Amino acid sequence: MTMTACPKRMEFGPCGGVRPSGACELGEDLPCPWTDGAPVRAWDGPPPPAPTVVPGGLLDTAAHRPVVLSDLSVPARDPATMRAVAARLATSADALLVADLHDRADFPPTMLAAQLLDVGVRPWVTLTCRDRNRVSMEQEMVGLAALGVEGVLCVTGDSRPGSGAAAAVSAGAAQVFDLDATRETHLAATAGLVASVALAPAAPPRAARLGALLAKQAAGARLVVVNHVGSPAVLADFLTTARAAGMTLPVIAGVAVYTDEATARGLATLPGLDLSPDAVRAVLDAPDQREAGIAAAVDEARAMLAVDGVVGVNLSGVGSSAGWVPAADVKAEVAGRLRG
Repeated sequence: MTMTACPKRMEFGPCGGVRPSGACELGEDLPCPWTDGAPVRAWDGPPPPAPTVVPGGLLDTAAHRPVVLSDLSVPARDPATMRAVAARLATSADALLVADLHDRADFPPTMLAAQLLDVGVRPWVTLTCRDRNRVSMEQEMVGLAALGVEGVLCVTGDSRPGSGAAAAVSAGAAQVFDLDATRETHLAATAGLVASVALAPAAPPRAARLGALLAKQAAGARLVVVNHVGSPAVLADFLTTARAAGMTLPVIAGVAVYTDEATARGLATLPGLDLSPDAVRAVLDAPDQREAGIAAAVDEARAMLAVDGVVGVNLSGVGSSAGWVPAADVKAEVAGRLRG
């Protein structure tokens, strides 16, 4: 039964964009139904197929050493810049997380993946339900699997607000939400892809986060990518409770990468993310913000990797406002220090 009170048609728990007040990301006058105590629906669809392991893939590598995933921060519809950025990260990151952002129209995921594979990097492709019905989602998944892409990040996706760049992108266009992330996860697993899912343990309603994650695990998720939390202890506490409830998935922890005020502010405004104000201030007050930001990211990554169940980190955020390639160099330096 569809949770009709949810504007994004979520069925298996809240999305990661719930506001601190408990309201929907679409507006303060729209309460998230799960903040009012609505039960989280358990997965009741068909079981996923038996998982397979891609030799030398991200999950296979994570079983032997910590892995480094990095956001691919590039302008839309700019293959030359994308290839230049990917080349900078190719030798330091194990995979690049390809975004599917709400404020721009980019190339199709299969085309982006093909470009990255051609450069010699492993794409980990985000697929949102915002702009795709089930048929178009299946088309993308079948195409990605045919290209040899190992995995995808299954997310419902941010809605486009009524003003700003996102509104310009969506003028006259319907937001689909034919699926939510849990049903999308099962679709990805059925297509032969490694289905990874997002987790925002710091976002309200916190009590519903575990049930939603367990539903995704039952639907076929094999990896969790966690949004930034205020401290490793917050993640450790959540994972301890999750393991006791039956969650068995390996975890990649989000690590905030910023080296100036603009990139720190960009991360702080994203829904479901929780940055330490003291850590941000220490970087911004440092005489060399670039070095301070790199060192802070390395320290945070090492602390996250010490949490039981964490098999890798995701270097998240643009990293620097000095330009796309200099920003990639920042994340490459962080990844290099972690792997060195």
